[in-house]
Amino acid sequence: MAAWPIDPFLILAIVALLVAGGLGIALLRRSGNSGSQMAELTGRFDQMARAQSEAQARLTEGMQAQERALSAAVEQRLAQLGDRVGLRLQESSTQAQASLTELKERLAVIDAAQKNIVELSTQVVGLQDILSNKQARGAFGEVQLEGLVRDALPPANYEFQATLSNNRRVDCLLKLPNPPGSIAIDSKFPLEAYRALREAKDEAAVKLAQRDFHTTVRNHVIAIAEKYILPGETADWAVMFLPSEAVYAELHSNFSGLVEESLRRRVSIASPSTLMALLTTIRAVLRDVRMREQAHEIQRTVGLLLEDVRRLGERVGKLQTHHDQAGKDLQDIVKSTDQIQRRGERIKEVEIEEGGTAAPKAAPLPAPDILIAKR
Repeated sequence: MAAWPIDPFLILAIVALLVAGGLGIALLRRSGNSGSQMAELTGRFDQMARAQSEAQARLTEGMQAQERALSAAVEQRLAQLGDRVGLRLQESSTQAQASLTELKERLAVIDAAQKNIVELSTQVVGLQDILSNKQARGAFGEVQLEGLVRDALPPANYEFQATLSNNRRVDCLLKLPNPPGSIAIDSKFPLEAYRALREAKDEAAVKLAQRDFHTTVRNHVIAIAEKYILPGETADWAVMFLPSEAVYAELHSNFSGLVEESLRRRVSIASPSTLMALLTTIRAVLRDVRMREQAHEIQRTVGLLLEDVRRLGERVGKLQTHHDQAGKDLQDIVKSTDQIQRRGERIKEVEIEEGGTAAPKAAPLPAPDILIAKR
């Protein structure tokens, strides 16, 4: 804020007034109550009062002018400050609006994620309910098996819930040509034994859970080998499908002896990934078989085509023979026509003399039989 300007004349008037007042007081003290001096002093005081009034008026006017200038400057500064504050408030409002919009979008994403989490939690709870029931767990494995087989093979090469000659029903029967023949696939899901093994805390509990898991899987292997490997009807090996990569990994990591025993019993243990690889290989084998069948069909068709070409050659040869004979007959006809023309010219040259005597006759024409014979 600018300082008020001080009028030098006003300062001098105030100083003179103070000096005069001081002198007057000093004179009154020295001279007593003299009338002339009192009058003179009164006039000086009046003059000083007028000067003081004028100085006060000029001071008041200057102060008012300075007040007006100060008020204008303050108003201008306040206006500038108001503009800056308004601009800052507008920018802050824009930023706040953008932040609120972004916040709303993120909240919407969070709400959607929360809904998905709730739905997923519901599905997980439903899956846990399914897997806790032995029958439902078996159905879960069968559904997964059916999905893998349907995606990999044509419908003519598999059958679900197929009944064998021993009245045993297998989850899936792959119908393949010999060898290897039809392959039986049975779904097993030893989830309870696996969970007990995973949840075991101390060494004794771990050993007990391992023994139960080994027994459960081994019983499944023995049952599959006895029920679904039938000489002359199925292949000499079968597949036990485990619809869990974790159970499959646990079996191959810590129960290698059981895996070897299952192979000796001609039962192959498969997880979803390994079963998919097996089905892909089978699909390639089926494609190769179909290609060989098509190759035999192509060979048979080519043989028939060659036979048709041979017959066509024979018929063309016969046609060529007829064509040659027709050409020869045409040549003979042309020769006969030439002979007939020559003989007609000879007859035309014969002259008859006057008086009834004829000119020397040409040689007699041959009989028609002779012409036919010459032909």
